[in-house]
Amino acid sequence: MLAYFFYHWKRPEFEATDYERRLQDFHTALAAAPSDGFSSSWSGALAGPPWANHGGPSYEDWYIVRNSADLDPLNDAAVSASRKIPHDRAASGTAGGSAGLYRVRLGEAITAPKYTAWFGKPEGWSYAELYERLGPIIARGTALWQRQMALGPGEFFLHSNVELLLPDGVDAKPVAVRAVFPQSA
Repeated sequence: MLAYFFYHWKRPEFEATDYERRLQDFHTALAAAPSDGFSSSWSGALAGPPWANHGGPSYEDWYIVRNSADLDPLNDAAVSASRKIPHDRAASGTAGGSAGLYRVRLGEAITAPKYTAWFGKPEGWSYAELYERLGPIIARGTALWQRQMALGPGEFFLHSNVELLLPDGVDAKPVAVRAVFPQSA
């Protein structure tokens, strides 16, 4: 399972409610007419993540696909047919952002987690050691995503529905996520 991940923030002249409605419209249009291999998507609002918008309010969108062959159809579908107008409306409100490709390394993908944390592999740790130390946390309903095809800061995302106490040596701050799409009942 892979995810195209996009973190972004709104332009200052847009109200958060309008921007979020545009995001909801786009995710709804994508779900109504999905591309081949598209599984699901979700969007969340974050208050103060250190990795986006200089620590200001931001959003993260996750688009789940089966494998890398499903990325081209998703890319084409996002900006065409019934999805074009909702995509363009959402994009027009975006001030900046960045994206990446992530793969689940431990656990299972969580739709609209309540907490997220971004971190790099601690210096001196092997990947096996990192996975071993995070294993007990992942067993409690958390997903560890690893960025693909590139290394550096922010190599890992941890998603959870509860705030986690991470092992000593893992330099990450969990940030609360409020569901934008799908919306909570």
